[in-house]
Amino acid sequence: MEPWLGPGAAALRLGWLTQLLWVSALSSAVSLPAPPSPRTSYSLGRSVLGLDKCNACIGTSICKKFFKEEIRFDSWLATHVELPLGYLPSYPANYSDDSKTWRPVEISRLVSKQQHEISDRRICASAAAPKTCSIERVLRKTGRFQKWLQAKRLTPDLVQGLPSPLLRCPSQRLLDRVVRRYAEVADAGSIFMDHFTDRDKLRLLYTLAVNAHPILLQIFPGAEGWPLPKYLGSCGRFLVSTSTSPLQEFYTAPPDQAADLAHQLLRILESLRNNDLNYFLYFTRVDASMFGIFNNGHLFIRDASALGVIDRQEGSPAAARAAENKDIFSCLVTGCQAELPPCDSVSEKQSVVLVCRQVLPQLLQGKFPSPVQEQIDVLLAKCGEGARPDPEVLEAARQLKSILRPLRTCDPRFAYRYPDCRYNDKF
Repeated sequence: MEPWLGPGAAALRLGWLTQLLWVSALSSAVSLPAPPSPRTSYSLGRSVLGLDKCNACIGTSICKKFFKEEIRFDSWLATHVELPLGYLPSYPANYSDDSKTWRPVEISRLVSKQQHEISDRRICASAAAPKTCSIERVLRKTGRFQKWLQAKRLTPDLVQGLPSPLLRCPSQRLLDRVVRRYAEVADAGSIFMDHFTDRDKLRLLYTLAVNAHPILLQIFPGAEGWPLPKYLGSCGRFLVSTSTSPLQEFYTAPPDQAADLAHQLLRILESLRNNDLNYFLYFTRVDASMFGIFNNGHLFIRDASALGVIDRQEGSPAAARAAENKDIFSCLVTGCQAELPPCDSVSEKQSVVLVCRQVLPQLLQGKFPSPVQEQIDVLLAKCGEGARPDPEVLEAARQLKSILRPLRTCDPRFAYRYPDCRYNDKF
């Protein structure tokens, strides 16, 4: 595949110099490539990556790829010569393993500009420091990180009080999976953290406190059948993953495509409730931007930051008193007083209710002839009604999925299941 940098396009390349990230604006013409514009320095530093002078980024897989220019921002940024940090949640880019073949990827912000500014102020205030301070130095001196330094294994007490739904009630089996699957260390095959450097531990702790989305992509990879995009790397407050198209762009899709996407989404919710690993994954909130579609028509979870995990096999430890576990890591992006509901308050129907109420109506509304549309609308109302018992909600979702299944068509537009759908009704 040729580089995705068409005629008239330009790309920004990131280089490394004196612990700062530099952005270069390169331009090209329709006929012959134009000479590159002068190199312009732009320090991403603390404001983008989260810790001083990219220290949290040094050594991560994604920093190495930026350094080797295997990741290039898409061309429209070239006229600005800087990242528009204030308003875009993600940026299109191109990724290469060999500088010859390229594929589109997405560079996502894990927190907004406003959130990281608040976070930095909180960190400095926690150390009674002036308006600016060494973020990394302050975090290294915290009691929580000192416990992490001494720990050989990641245990529930080390993550108590962190705001991520992933860590609401973590089992030891889940935390061992986090350590074993953590991709930013040389050897991720052990449940013990002996091979973690101090900076590795700080990087993992910081990521879990800011946004656990990169960790979920690593511990439940798409290559093993989980409905998540491929993790390519993260650094501070940036994540690079495979390219996506958000679900809301398909609200005007034709009926057969809308039925296909809705059917996939209901199947995903079912797989999150029932899977071979005996983990119950559930959404704490839902909106259409959290789901995306690959170019082959396959739907997946685009943003996993709102996913909680309950271990049905091992169970979860009794939650400690939250107030005793609050520290600066508990409020890097959320209010320090925010409380998560207890694990036993999560019902089987929770994700289904959220999706049936907030996503599927916009996707399926007015798409089908009567009486099919009336049946769909009735079932959407039932599965989106949180006051109904779990069995009634789940049965309504099952019936809705059965109605949608024959409304799908079998043709090359749905490459993720074509041509298998011709020979097996499973697809």
